[in-house]
Amino acid sequence: MIPAPFDYMAPATLDEAIRALSSHGEGARLLSGGHSLLPMMKLRLVSPKLLIDLSKIPGLSDIKQEGDKLTIGALATHYQIESSELLKEKCPLLPQTAKVIGDVQVRNRGTIGGSLAHADPAADMPAAMLALGAELQARGPQGEHWLKADDFFVALMSTALTPTEVLTAIRVPVLSGRCGTAYLKVPQKASGFAIVGVAVRLKVERQLCTEIGVGITGLDARPFRPRRVEGQLKGKKLAPALIEEASSQASQGVDPLDDIHASAEFRAHLACLYTSRAILEAARKAGI
Repeated sequence: MIPAPFDYMAPATLDEAIRALSSHGEGARLLSGGHSLLPMMKLRLVSPKLLIDLSKIPGLSDIKQEGDKLTIGALATHYQIESSELLKEKCPLLPQTAKVIGDVQVRNRGTIGGSLAHADPAADMPAAMLALGAELQARGPQGEHWLKADDFFVALMSTALTPTEVLTAIRVPVLSGRCGTAYLKVPQKASGFAIVGVAVRLKVERQLCTEIGVGITGLDARPFRPRRVEGQLKGKKLAPALIEEASSQASQGVDPLDDIHASAEFRAHLACLYTSRAILEAARKAGI
């Protein structure tokens, strides 16, 4: 199908983009990589009056270290993240996740900010954001502020961003010491989206798990952290039996999605299984 008629602008500054977004309200949409928005426009699921292309704004695709934090611009592509030597060394979970997103074409055009702001329940990056305890920078007419990943994803394809705010950057910790990370998923064969995906970040000291973050996508209408799993493993030695026992709680307290790709029951089973596998893989990388 052909999209409904719309106006187009490519602002040179972020302030210009925010002014345009504020003046047009719900009638405007932001364009980054376009892999989610453009198909929706072609199907006329959305029909914006104005398309605001962010690609001309400088500085929104930078990846840099600032002290014990890494800052990734919202327009950094999945391929930039996958191939970044800085991220491979300091926060390998992001390259591990990026390399299994879609296909080569998607990774070369799709952006981390676009994926997070779209908040598809089967997207990969939200799980990594939760596991890392990431912070997301929003900028709007009232200035800028940081949102915790735990608070960012609020419902099906809905985030804490207001209609006049732009997601500009993501901040994640530099991982040091005996850390291990992993992202494992069961992909839909056609699209590569996660039927279930699990991201894990953990740290080990004296054979005990001192830090752990787990993010699950594809199971519920929004990505989430299985706090019961994390709580059962933190401060403990990560023995396989304990990991399996804790992971069996990964689907508790959620309402699993049920569609043509997988039933709710099967998704819940996959979430527990892949949580166990991802934790074991992260533990192995941490030297356990």
